[in-house]
Amino acid sequence: MDLIASLLLIALLIAASAFFAVAEIAMAAARRLKLRQLADLGEHRATQVLAVQDAPGHYVTVVQIGLNTIAILAGIVGDGALTPHFAAALRWAGMGEERLGGLSLALSFLTVTVLFVLLADLLPKRVGMNDPERLAMRLVGPMLWLSALFKPVVWTFTRAADGLSKLFGLPQTRDDRITHHDILALTAAGTLTGAVHSSEQQIIENVFELDTRTVESAMTSRERVVWLAMDDDEVLLRTRVAEDPHSTYLVCGEGIDEVIGYVDATDMFARVLREEPIGLRACGDSGLIKKVLIVPDRLTLAEMLTQFRQAHEDFAVIVNEYSLVVGVITLNDVMSTVMGAMVAPHDEEQIIRRDDGSFLADGVTPIPDLERALDIAEWPHAGQYDTLAGFLMVMLRRIPKRTDTVTWEGWRFEVMDVDRHRVDQVMIAKVS
Repeated sequence: MDLIASLLLIALLIAASAFFAVAEIAMAAARRLKLRQLADLGEHRATQVLAVQDAPGHYVTVVQIGLNTIAILAGIVGDGALTPHFAAALRWAGMGEERLGGLSLALSFLTVTVLFVLLADLLPKRVGMNDPERLAMRLVGPMLWLSALFKPVVWTFTRAADGLSKLFGLPQTRDDRITHHDILALTAAGTLTGAVHSSEQQIIENVFELDTRTVESAMTSRERVVWLAMDDDEVLLRTRVAEDPHSTYLVCGEGIDEVIGYVDATDMFARVLREEPIGLRACGDSGLIKKVLIVPDRLTLAEMLTQFRQAHEDFAVIVNEYSLVVGVITLNDVMSTVMGAMVAPHDEEQIIRRDDGSFLADGVTPIPDLERALDIAEWPHAGQYDTLAGFLMVMLRRIPKRTDTVTWEGWRFEVMDVDRHRVDQVMIAKVS
């Protein structure tokens, strides 16, 4: 065989090997979401690719038969086609016959290997990774035709591979379930490339945290609730509303744990404009006081949204197992948790990074916010608390006092201020 024919045969084998390499990598890298969109638009080849991904046994068998067969043929052809030409070139250069055979064979092997690695493996796979869906749809037809052509051989190898997979306990089909971890990983990658803004990534993370955060992480705590008593006179009501303006006020009896209902500030303002009395006792039958939604303190924020939707309310009272009020929550509180820094003003941030790398945090800072700020994945006694103050209480086994410290995962938590048994400020710094 002359040199031109040898090179043409090797080129043909390289092209065939590149075909199988592209078919393999494109099928593996093709994204199911994009393929599903194309299939929904009527692209039948996308449907074929999805079917192959669901049951790739025959497809993979054809690819491996083709690649291994071509590799063997390339070795045989390279040895028989190129070795004589290398030997003639070396003989012309003056090399002795005792080393001529071994060196010419080594040069032939090296040449064929380099050509196949570059042109039949690396380059085709890089092409396949750049546009996997389009290439997978183009090649799925020829690959299915080859599967049908060599069906007996493909069936035999596929059954043998299935048997070995069962023997070693390997899964028979690919698990393509998409979890929230996959979505978060995609958004994190999009943030690194600039396709997703950091604030948008934060919103997506907050949405998934609705299933794990309890209502206590977003509520207005008991000591901060502004409530109105049934027996308050109009002067006291006007003064309290003017000093602490809110959209909704809790109405109680003699104490905050004796919940009666709630009133909307707009309804009270409307009565004032109409020069009607706003005394709660006098207006008890006028519809000013509305029935309040009461929920347990162990609900998640996602469950709280469901409660709001079912009750057609946007305000609720949170009670513990002893029926004591622990706080109130509004729909706006839940949505503010989702939107994060995009809606919260700077002076309301619960955890602030200082110039020296330390943090100043409020005691009611939710644990998920601390996880992101401090990059702490695991917390001790998880599930027993929802806030920074709860973490300190569990670790100290008592009510924290000023200068109390706790060290965890390389961070030192020092209580800076306590207001009537409530942890107000905590300094968080790296342990040197």
